[in-house]
Amino acid sequence: MGVRKDLKRAKRRSDLAARTRVELVRDDSGRVREVRTAPLAAPLATGSTADIPFTNAAEAPDSVALRRERDGAWQPVTAAAFAREITAVAKGLIAAGLEPGGRVAVMSRTRYEWTVLDFAIWAAGGQTVPVYATSSAEQVEWIVRDSGARYVVAETAENAATVATGTAGHPEPPRVWGLDDPQAPALAELTALGRDVPDEEVTKRRTALTPAAPATVCYTSGTTGRPKGCVLTHANLHAEAANTVELLHPIFKEVTGETASTLLFLPLAHILGRTLQIACLMARIELGHCPSIKPDDLRPALKRFRPTFLVGVPYLFEKIHDTGRATAEKIGRGASFDRADRVAVRFGEAHLDRFLDRGKGPGPGLYAAWALYDLLVYRRVRKELGGRVRYAISGGSPLDRNLNLFFYAAGIMVYEGYGLTETTAAATVVPPLKPRPGTVGLPVPGTAVRIADDGEVLVRGGIVFGSYRNDPAATDAVLTDGWFATGDLGRLDEDGYLTITGRKKDIIVTSGGKNVSPAVLEDRLRSRPPVGQCLVVGDDRPYVAALITLDPEAVAHWLAVRRLPAGTPLSELVADPRLRADVQRAVDYANEAVSRAESIRAFRLIEGEFTEENGLLTPSLKVKRRAATAAYAHEIEALYGG
Repeated sequence: MGVRKDLKRAKRRSDLAARTRVELVRDDSGRVREVRTAPLAAPLATGSTADIPFTNAAEAPDSVALRRERDGAWQPVTAAAFAREITAVAKGLIAAGLEPGGRVAVMSRTRYEWTVLDFAIWAAGGQTVPVYATSSAEQVEWIVRDSGARYVVAETAENAATVATGTAGHPEPPRVWGLDDPQAPALAELTALGRDVPDEEVTKRRTALTPAAPATVCYTSGTTGRPKGCVLTHANLHAEAANTVELLHPIFKEVTGETASTLLFLPLAHILGRTLQIACLMARIELGHCPSIKPDDLRPALKRFRPTFLVGVPYLFEKIHDTGRATAEKIGRGASFDRADRVAVRFGEAHLDRFLDRGKGPGPGLYAAWALYDLLVYRRVRKELGGRVRYAISGGSPLDRNLNLFFYAAGIMVYEGYGLTETTAAATVVPPLKPRPGTVGLPVPGTAVRIADDGEVLVRGGIVFGSYRNDPAATDAVLTDGWFATGDLGRLDEDGYLTITGRKKDIIVTSGGKNVSPAVLEDRLRSRPPVGQCLVVGDDRPYVAALITLDPEAVAHWLAVRRLPAGTPLSELVADPRLRADVQRAVDYANEAVSRAESIRAFRLIEGEFTEENGLLTPSLKVKRRAATAAYAHEIEALYGG
């Protein structure tokens, strides 16, 4: 299988093995309390990330920088053409009045134009303020006001209307362009507007930027209150992208012997999508865009684009796995898929043990079982991702360890990472030649991670932001001597690998005094159908319980397999003992990860969903605990006999 051969070849290269050296700091009891890694890329000394497309155009003008989907085909965009388009749009922004240091908000889904705008704003000397396309008028009002953005590029007429509504009360509402405006598409209008601005003006502004110059004001997801604007510099973005490229790029490109490419579908309003984009352009990896993470939209795009690696969130990998199971059940082979699942976990574990020199590897019988299910199951998983994917990076929340091993057996190595907006995306990532499923890896090169006395994860390095915009008190609360207090709880193993165990503010304390991290239970619950979203509760209660929503796709499949009416109302389904038994199995799986005192003793199926639209889910798919607890207060009381 390709990925395992790639890793075997890479392991023989001493230059790649040397990239994962760490320095460990232990406390008096011998436990690892801090881990440091040396940078693999020199800090940005001059210039900015705005220079990347222009450097590519000068050094390799005819190379394919991106592929843009038009009329159902992925058309190449050369480095030279990309730089020309950036220059044209930057001239339009200058003509519109954008001053050096000025801010432009972009409210759009992930698409080619977003990338052009990001680099054009920088080339014009400005700062980008990303806004989720799903943001409400109230959220837009706050971000535009707090950031001081005088210009907004909105994707759709609906987005533009949201901006207009949200900023109607501002003394000076921002100027708005629409990407999909049929009369005057934003990029075309800006290009026309800047026709008389000389190219030299763009060059002058771009070359005036320094590493310390703010590049973007990126707002947090707001799970614990009003979003805060993280001011990230060009040096922050470069430290993240350049060191990630140096650590991961040899696996993605040099070892595989084929042109690396990826389809970006994460929201570009999220810092992970932005830094991935910068890294791809820096490494000259072909990049495409898909505006949706919904499986029905993403699967056909993956099959057409056929990327070699992906960056996603656990939700994506869970959905691909669930689709495989659903397909098997439809043709009466559900039990076969479950066996394939178990074989994959055993095979992946044994094979990784041999790769890491910890064991002999799979025996003949296990190899034979793997070969059978590779023919029946695993190859279909690879096909779902386009057929060429060998590597993936997962971030946002922990990926179930068994699911990680399943994909490895299927020929796809999934590396987990961990980070926040304040750390310019990944603060840690699993190194390519030392995979350790179940952890989020080692610090990104040039970064240090420390565990505080109360278990909080602290991060320091070139990737750490310098301040929250207009909020010095909040800045001082999380930054001390260069260390950023993440608010997450974690532990370091003997080799310095980090495992995230929960969120500090989310810790549940039962009435019996037991401290419980809901994240572990919730992550495992969500990985098993028919669970959609869930909320683990139990603060000041006698035991831990959970509210659980049903995944619509999983419910539709559940009904079809049992030949039940597709329109069966949820009010009936939540009381169906067969469905409750399936959910109980998911609960049992979650409980395997914790002690009995921490386990879920009761659950309640609820008819609604947690969505962005009803304010219970952030755009990065995190549950807003406070909002969900308030919305379902009655159901929570019912769990405890209230």
